[in-house]
Amino acid sequence: MQQWWRDAVLYQVYPRSFADADGDGTGDIAGITARLGHVADLGADGIWLSPFYTSPWADGGYDVADFRDVDPRLGTLEDFDAMVAAAHALGLRVMVDIVPNHTSEEHPWFREALEAGPGSPERELYVFRDGRGSDGELPPTNWRSTFGGPAWTRVADGQWYLHMFAPEQPDLNWDDPRVREEFRGILRFWSGRGVDGFRIDVAYALVKDLREPLRDLVLVEGGRFEDIAANPDHPFLDRPEVHEVYRDWRRVLAEFDPPRATVGEVWLPGERRVLYTRPDELDQAFNFDFLRTSWDADAYRGVIDSSIADAGQVGTVPTWVIGNHDVVRPVSVLGLPPGTDQKAWLLSDGRDPEPDLELGTRRARALALLELSLPGSAYVYQGEELGLPEVADLPARALEDPRWVRSGHTDKGRDGCRVPLPWTREGASYGFGGDTPWLPQPRGWGRWSVRAQNDDPGSVLSLYRRALAHRREFSSDETLSWDDTLNRGPVLAYWRGGDVLVLVNTGEEAVELPPGRVLVASAELDGRLPGNAAVWLRR
Repeated sequence: MQQWWRDAVLYQVYPRSFADADGDGTGDIAGITARLGHVADLGADGIWLSPFYTSPWADGGYDVADFRDVDPRLGTLEDFDAMVAAAHALGLRVMVDIVPNHTSEEHPWFREALEAGPGSPERELYVFRDGRGSDGELPPTNWRSTFGGPAWTRVADGQWYLHMFAPEQPDLNWDDPRVREEFRGILRFWSGRGVDGFRIDVAYALVKDLREPLRDLVLVEGGRFEDIAANPDHPFLDRPEVHEVYRDWRRVLAEFDPPRATVGEVWLPGERRVLYTRPDELDQAFNFDFLRTSWDADAYRGVIDSSIADAGQVGTVPTWVIGNHDVVRPVSVLGLPPGTDQKAWLLSDGRDPEPDLELGTRRARALALLELSLPGSAYVYQGEELGLPEVADLPARALEDPRWVRSGHTDKGRDGCRVPLPWTREGASYGFGGDTPWLPQPRGWGRWSVRAQNDDPGSVLSLYRRALAHRREFSSDETLSWDDTLNRGPVLAYWRGGDVLVLVNTGEEAVELPPGRVLVASAELDGRLPGNAAVWLRR
């Protein structure tokens, strides 16, 4: 029997920004339930929910204070159960985020660790160490947080604790068997409530080398945490010991019928990433190589070939993404000049340079047809199906991403891709709910709304619906065959399902179309495929 996730399209829901049922300006579980029809009409196979757990929201819910409950601002466990039931009634699977690397500083374990003091069993659940220097005034190592600043914070009794992210997110100690048993219980808790799978946050960074003395890193600017290439035996990224965690989880999730699926957030090169998807570990890992590929046919050919080959070595399939809640939206990226420094661009409020949103939209439409035609599974981040651009000019006072403060106001962060969705053309929050959304929506946001696009056959929303409908005709076929007569220069050409020809023109000049019946096209055709466009033909 085919494993459902191998050719599924999952729709990522960022709960705070999807739909607000109670009008307080924050999206909630009841709002998701009320809008599930949109996901079903789109043609997706399921949803992935970013964290909705009890949290002080120091990092958008990725700082979890209770892994077994819903944050009261988002609803209750009963609301969650009703949402799962409604999704299943619509034929939608439900995946939820799990955050195993760290907890919130408000988690009972961390509070107890602070109270218990140095050397206590409670502190062994986290990574506490004495500092360096004559009086322990220096951090234990030179490790840095991915949000900026040191990865260590000192507490009142003089010890330091590790946090790869914000200080409000202390890292767990995965050498402690109590941590491992706790997450087995968390997996069983949500699986027992009917969830179909789990997305694993920062899946490659759980286990640390905590042998004394802790090792400093070779510091490299511009990387995520630190450059693994400069630190081949990295003390807290991609440790070989982390794979046993997922072998253990595989056994836990196999207790359920069907076994619950897993997809990992693994920011590693393909040959390292696929090791997490060996038959006894995770099912999938996001293909960020594809997300970061420039708008260039040769670049796409290379990453498609390598991704399919890497996944095939371990018996899985690629997992394609073009965006998520952590990156600038593709419409804006594709409308910027190649090589644009996105952090600097955001600091300019999106004005230096001005993105060409018309060009970016044309390319994003074509990229959607490329992504959705490839063998394997795909994940669509909410708003991609509407062609939403990045909201780059959010005022500083509205920013909530901890990167803004931790970087000393040099990294504006990720709030621009998290602005609440527009559902209607008009209204105080364009149908999102309430008068004042937790992040401000720009003026004219309703032009991209579901209502504005719903009955427009030329809209981005209509394009996604047509593509997902036709995708089902060939998605179970896991092969891709390049057409060497057409696949050249700026044009990608390959066959799917035996008789569907996919053409993507990354150039500026139109090219002649071969014979065939058009299934879906990202632009108007006149016997030629325009530049920055894509088409699926049945021949």
